[in-house]
Amino acid sequence: MAVGRTPRVAVVGSLHFDIMVQAPYLPRTGETLMGSSWWWKPGGKGGNQAMAAARHGAAVEMIGCLGDDEFGVRLRERLAAAGVGLAHLRTVPQGSGMSVAIQQESGDYAAVVVSGANRAIDEAQIGAASAATGSCRVLLLQNEIAEAANTAAARFARAAGASVVLNAAPARPPGRLAGLVDILVVNAIEAEMLGAAPVQDLADAAAAARKLLALAPTVIVTAGAHGVASASGPASVAIPAPAVARAETHGAGDVFAGALAARLAAAAPLEAALRYAAAAATLHVGTPEEGRAAIGPADVQRLIADPDTLLRKL
Repeated sequence: MAVGRTPRVAVVGSLHFDIMVQAPYLPRTGETLMGSSWWWKPGGKGGNQAMAAARHGAAVEMIGCLGDDEFGVRLRERLAAAGVGLAHLRTVPQGSGMSVAIQQESGDYAAVVVSGANRAIDEAQIGAASAATGSCRVLLLQNEIAEAANTAAARFARAAGASVVLNAAPARPPGRLAGLVDILVVNAIEAEMLGAAPVQDLADAAAAARKLLALAPTVIVTAGAHGVASASGPASVAIPAPAVARAETHGAGDVFAGALAARLAAAAPLEAALRYAAAAATLHVGTPEEGRAAIGPADVQRLIADPDTLLRKL
């Protein structure tokens, strides 16, 4: 844990070394396609969401595993630079998690992920990190690690009165997490995979959120360029997304989840937290890669206050 900081958000999840490739489109089977550039970035939904939560004002503790390789060294450095607490980040004798993603000219992407060291996150590690999971206001989980580790962390957090937010990506039924999740966050595809009708617009997202209420007391469905919708019992919120000229979507969902957790940990009401997180994701999508790490609360508040003026600059 960083000195003098209380972990208001604890993140249990994956860490990947992401290799990004720029290409005009996704190649077909058997096709050799010439790309235009490549770069690396810190990834894994756990790591991405931890850094986003820290950049948006939360004190964050990351609980996860890195390999004893150069990828692990670089990922640790990036987490530290973002202000994420690393006291419960474990190095194990195997390769770090990694992924290769193809970024298309349209801004959409597809990726292949190799879990590597992330498979080593277990219940024993979660128990050793109980000081972090038991003292946070929000525990943020995803589905890129074993369900048993997520379940153990959720039990510690719930016993201490914290809220548990699950970003069910990749999509899988709650299983042993059933009854332990306060807020479920899914995108349009994940909502459909969990039993909702296809999401084509914001109204569909709202209907999907209501449909999935059997899985958690509050459900949030992100619908990309259409916006975000939530349902909490009979109450619902639908927030349209502003238009952005740029559309590089890689990582936008993680920014949304991390920013949401940061605002909830600061005791913001759900609707205010949703609006903040949606604005943070919009700025991420509309900002070139090299400028994204500098986006913070002041930028988000400016967008919320005057969206037309700021978006014209993106």
